[in-house]
Amino acid sequence: MYMNRKAKALGVNWRHKRSSDVFLSWIPRVNIFITMRNHSIVSEFILLMLSADPQTQILLFMLFLVIYVLTLMGNLVMLLVIRTDSHLHMPMYFFLRQLSFLDLCHPTVTVPKMLENLLSESKTIFVESCLAQAFFVFATGGTEACLLAVMAYDRYVAISSPLLYGQVMSNQLCVGMVWGSWGLAFVDALINILLAVNLDYCEDQTLPHFSCELSSLFPLSCSDTSTNFTLLLCSSVLHFFGTFIMIVFSYVRVVSAILSISSTSGRSKAFSTCSSHLTTVILFYGSGFLSYLLATSGSHLEMVFLKYSVVTPMLNPLVYSLQNKEVKTTIRRILRRYVNSFT
Repeated sequence: MYMNRKAKALGVNWRHKRSSDVFLSWIPRVNIFITMRNHSIVSEFILLMLSADPQTQILLFMLFLVIYVLTLMGNLVMLLVIRTDSHLHMPMYFFLRQLSFLDLCHPTVTVPKMLENLLSESKTIFVESCLAQAFFVFATGGTEACLLAVMAYDRYVAISSPLLYGQVMSNQLCVGMVWGSWGLAFVDALINILLAVNLDYCEDQTLPHFSCELSSLFPLSCSDTSTNFTLLLCSSVLHFFGTFIMIVFSYVRVVSAILSISSTSGRSKAFSTCSSHLTTVILFYGSGFLSYLLATSGSHLEMVFLKYSVVTPMLNPLVYSLQNKEVKTTIRRILRRYVNSFT
């Protein structure tokens, strides 16, 4: 009776088929069943933390919580300072405001989930959430790379053509370059993620990172990832290396323009306008290149990636507030006004 019901459910008619035909009709279904067993549906990934010791994880939670809060406060202060002071309504600070907004978004994509997993026993993330996280990590990182290239061009125009700076770096051009940076990075990330959505994942669910990245998902897939890897490699080369080459080219022109200045004080003043941006570029690309190209062991890679995605967004406001005279002056003015209001 049970076999008859099972046969009806599978569309097999026992009365009108010979035993050999019935047996042959079951073979494709058995193959499908075996394939589904070998490629079982994975709904969650397990994220490896920096340490498996519970006490160490609590210390790491407190450390990264402090770093994240400082990141939020520092970048929010930069946004507030640039918005409130009319002297900072210039192209350079317009781009800096966009950089501060990105430094708010980039760690917010990964750090809250990392903090949750440090206190949790499961340390899991849904596949859909992992893909969404990978998309926004790729998009915000790509946008920052494009924005740093735009800021390098801005510094070149400011030093090589100071009298024409306002005309060349018009409001329309600045807004267009910012929108172009966001649009290019999001389209690039979307193409890579849409291709990764169709991947099947095997029984191995462990990601060797505290967050999701496209490159770390490919080894877990049962599907052919050669196309995904090629696309990701081309995107990384064209997007990140392309913007890096643009930055290097801009600074070659900047150095040439600075050396053409006759006075020593003029050279020093010109270089000081680039020092904050140059420091940010070194932090961003230095940690990024180490994370994706130079690290060979998992622990080293994780530490470098932490600097790239967690520490660098905290340092950028400090770099611009400590090395930029106008920002320091504005912060002092706001603090003085705030203190006087309570006295």
